[in-house]
Amino acid sequence: MIEIGTEVELFHPPARVWRALTDTAYLTKWFVETAPAADAPDRLLLRTAGLPGFDADVEATVVERQAPERLVLHCQEGDRQTVLTCTIAPTSHGCRLSLYEMLEQGEWNDAQGDRRAEQHEQALAVRLPAILDWLAFQQVDLRRAEGGLTAELPVVRLLGDGRARTRRLWAVVIGALACLALLVGAGVWATRRPAAQLPDTTPQSAPLVLPSATSRAPQPTPTRTAAAASRHSPTPTPTPTPTATPSRAPSATTPAAPALTASYETVSDRLFGYRGAVTITNPGSAAKDGWTVLVTLGARAEIGNVNGADGKQNGQVVTFTGPAVPAGGSRTFRFDVRDPDASATAPAGCTIDGAACAGL
Repeated sequence: MIEIGTEVELFHPPARVWRALTDTAYLTKWFVETAPAADAPDRLLLRTAGLPGFDADVEATVVERQAPERLVLHCQEGDRQTVLTCTIAPTSHGCRLSLYEMLEQGEWNDAQGDRRAEQHEQALAVRLPAILDWLAFQQVDLRRAEGGLTAELPVVRLLGDGRARTRRLWAVVIGALACLALLVGAGVWATRRPAAQLPDTTPQSAPLVLPSATSRAPQPTPTRTAAAASRHSPTPTPTPTPTATPSRAPSATTPAAPALTASYETVSDRLFGYRGAVTITNPGSAAKDGWTVLVTLGARAEIGNVNGADGKQNGQVVTFTGPAVPAGGSRTFRFDVRDPDASATAPAGCTIDGAACAGL
């Protein structure tokens, strides 16, 4: 087999598909982990070693680039050389993406070629549409008043034809006049002058006098004098004055144990998520127990499997605790993250006992 070909129909415009093909952040999500070369912007390193149909990582160099129609890469995989051609053709419902890989040097056996073709088809038919759907959702603007995409929707006429509109217009005018008349009548009634009130001829009653001749004036309550109170109160006992106790001489302070340090690393990147690892190092001479690592995830991200520690998520923050870290040694735990943001490849933050982790 000297050529592998795959073709898919996509319900997305060519420009969006081109972005998913050429942006390394999105290429990593739907195809394979990709890293651009520092010294050559047109050279990419594809981490394909271990994938079905691949023997090693692929060094890809862009030899032709016609946005958004055609992309040609020269691929070097060990002793094997291939040319990978991606063609985007617009259709009535979106576009058609064709991918062909032709062998120039080296060889494939039938089994290896079949596995490689299955890998390409899985990436183009399953993972790529998921990334494109996510990109389409990110570009939707629901703010109609600011001229977003929804402002282009057709306006539905609710009033029907001209005669129906005329009849409804007269009904609205008559209803408005009736409401105005009601408001004017209510205003006149509310502002009318009140009728004159008749004078009250009933004489006011004289105030009722409560005291009588048989009433007794309140008697004053006898008050104990200070002298009498002093005869019956006990004599206070004098309080002994405390004697100052000589303080001990300050003892020598014990030096604090060195603090734990931690570093973060993204072990693998995947579609809508990643796997992270945190390595805790103990530089001290005694085992350190009771450590806490706080990892801050992106919005709507969720923690998955955790190995080597106990994890508990509260909002965007995940609290990790685990066994003691041996003296002069280290301990590593790993965790999976499900993140709907296709461009997320690492958490937003990481601390150990309040100190920032290295690597972020």
